[in-house]
Amino acid sequence: MPPKRKGPLQLVQREVDEIKKQVDSLAKDVQSQNGSTEEAFRRCQEVQMSAEKTLKALKKLTKADEMAPVGNYDQRKQEEERRLQNILERVNLLSLELSPPGPSAAAGDVSKEDSEDDDDDDDDDDEDTNDDDGDSDEDAKQALKPPSQSGPRIYTVLSDFKGEQEGDLSVQRGEVLRIIRMTADGWWLAQDSKGNRGVVPKTYLKAGSGVDDEDDDEDDENEEEESEEAEEEQDGEELTDDREKQSGTSHSNWSTVRKALTEIDATDVLSTMGAIPSGFRPSTLNKLLVEEGVTYRGSHYIQPELSQSQLSFSDLFLDPDTGRVRARQVRTCVCFTLWGCRMIPTPGVGVQVLSRHIRLCAFDGTQVLSNIHTVRATYNSKSPKTWSFSPRMAGILPALLDGDCFLRCNSASPDLGILFELGVTFIRNSTGERGDLSCGWAFLKLTDDTGNPLATRTYELPVNGGTPYEKDVAVEASVTRGSPAGVFQHILQARRQPKLIVKLKSTNSRTRTQLSLLPDTLLHCLSCVHLLALHRQLLADALLMDRPTMQNAELICSPVLSTFPVLLDQQDLLDALRSAWLDAETSMSRAQKRDLSYLKQEFVKVYMSSVYFLLHSPSLPRHRWADPPSEEQRARVIYATLDALKQTQRTTDQSGGLEVFVSPVHQHLAFDISELTFDLLHVAR
Repeated sequence: MPPKRKGPLQLVQREVDEIKKQVDSLAKDVQSQNGSTEEAFRRCQEVQMSAEKTLKALKKLTKADEMAPVGNYDQRKQEEERRLQNILERVNLLSLELSPPGPSAAAGDVSKEDSEDDDDDDDDDDEDTNDDDGDSDEDAKQALKPPSQSGPRIYTVLSDFKGEQEGDLSVQRGEVLRIIRMTADGWWLAQDSKGNRGVVPKTYLKAGSGVDDEDDDEDDENEEEESEEAEEEQDGEELTDDREKQSGTSHSNWSTVRKALTEIDATDVLSTMGAIPSGFRPSTLNKLLVEEGVTYRGSHYIQPELSQSQLSFSDLFLDPDTGRVRARQVRTCVCFTLWGCRMIPTPGVGVQVLSRHIRLCAFDGTQVLSNIHTVRATYNSKSPKTWSFSPRMAGILPALLDGDCFLRCNSASPDLGILFELGVTFIRNSTGERGDLSCGWAFLKLTDDTGNPLATRTYELPVNGGTPYEKDVAVEASVTRGSPAGVFQHILQARRQPKLIVKLKSTNSRTRTQLSLLPDTLLHCLSCVHLLALHRQLLADALLMDRPTMQNAELICSPVLSTFPVLLDQQDLLDALRSAWLDAETSMSRAQKRDLSYLKQEFVKVYMSSVYFLLHSPSLPRHRWADPPSEEQRARVIYATLDALKQTQRTTDQSGGLEVFVSPVHQHLAFDISELTFDLLHVAR
């Protein structure tokens, strides 16, 4: 019987296996220093050319080329592409290690822009010779970006983007871009079909296009690069001058990208080493939190929102009969509980996990529509692939661990839902580098196919790999989502799939009333609703009742309003306020709890004698995410200070207030007038 003929995809798989063996052998020889460096470098170049040729051939394959039906064809093809990309990254790193030294910095005045343009050619081994911008001290501190990040790739624009700063590239939806450089900060250097170059946020891009014209455009781009070098050098000199003249000011996106072009991202290195699963990516939501300032933080969303005329507010009103904040109903208001995650892969060796958590936000498939809230998972080493939330513990459950959340959103998008990004914060044992990884993501659309709200029940959401803008990516390469042959295999495969369990639930009338007082868009934990509602009432009093006129925009003296938003970004201080307010509520009568004016007065007293004092305490370390020593020290300082303040109030018969600030027992930072000033024009949305 003649041997069965193999299809094109299977032949490519064998070629990839052979290339991987060659790379493994080369890496082993380099590590053991067998043979000369020149011979190893030649082998590295041959393997690189072979891998690039195979990748090119793989991208041109279609399902119609197969002689017989192939199950899960697209998924198998994607897996081979990922394997080849990982192999190319390993080869490129080896090429950097083995490449011969280039000319010294004194031999020429080649700028960073020149090296960026030269990267479009296939001379990957010369990258480290053209990366000199005249500042030797700065170059000594920066590392080279792996060449795999700089290879040209074709991407399609998902949504319109209008450039706001120098170096940005304005693009329109559906436009095809050629990516020249991929950087760790998410701003990628791209070129459009007209030859214009600039940086575009990677969240606006989707890999691939309907046209494969990379080879045809190479000659034209080489000619365009020569004409643009002089202009880019001039831009670089102007940016450098501005940096020297205005130290401390924010840099443009272009200068940020130029700096990031020479930095190696820890995630890229770990992916190359195989230390993390193939479906893991750098955290998308963490990048937004870090790079966009306060734009996606809860401290920004609890501030009042100005109307279109900028002369009044669009989400803050008073009821003239009661003097309370007028309740506002929004299109979407849901309460839900994070129950847990199962079958979540763990990072490999070489990294120490500092935090396992879920970042969540309102999402419509293209953009984030609310603040990004973080809930930390509870981890048990006996069950490493299972995450749980809201552990039982004595006292108040910290807001960071609280899986009971609410979402208010006034978006009219029919695709509105909640995006859950499972993430880990890690530190590399060998280098001490910190990083944030996405272990996958899940999406819960809040309406059914007919547009009706989802029922209040438990939902098991599949966890996808990649980013929210990538589709059909498995968390691990070994996890397949094809149709199994039998029912038993189907059950076993379903149990191996990563899942996120979320329960939509209803709340009591008191909680619903408090939620209706909050901003139109906000996502936070339910245990803090009563504090947010009291802050909202104080905000309405200061802005709608106490101002001389509605057009008055002078600074307002209110230490509570000026500092309360900080608590949403430092949740251990929010827990301290919850604890202090709970102690105060236990001593109130029922009549006092129903008296709004009394509650506001007591809230201000409790706030000033607890968290306001802590905010300006010299012994409180700076807040840092996922830093266990800092978190433990802050916890000790917070609760030791609260206990000391309680003792002071008991011994001096103080009911709370400013007396603690003049007590010689407690120390606090030097006074700053900004602690008391609420600047409406600066903080209003």
